[in-house]
Amino acid sequence: MSDPLLRELDHYVVLEPGGAEAILTAAETLAWLQTHLGQLGAPPADLAGLADPGERAQRLLDTACELELEPGRVVSWFAVRLEPPGEAS
Repeated sequence: MSDPLLRELDHYVVLEPGGAEAILTAAETLAWLQTHLGQLGAPPADLAGLADPGERAQRLLDTACELELEPGRVVSWFAVRLEPPGEAS
């Protein structure tokens, strides 16, 4: 089970092979994951029981931090907490 504190985070750093890192909101990260899941021929075995692409992306976001698109090509994401300006310690 994932750490409940991670679910409170609203932003993720996403990494794609050959691309720069990007900071996305939780909603943008879900859409990003749905896009990558849609590009796979078949979903990973642990997601195959979920018919809805949104549910698959949410499960992946809650339980993993990377997705292998093809052998040797992996996308990754990491939850981050962004501090509002003036509140940095």
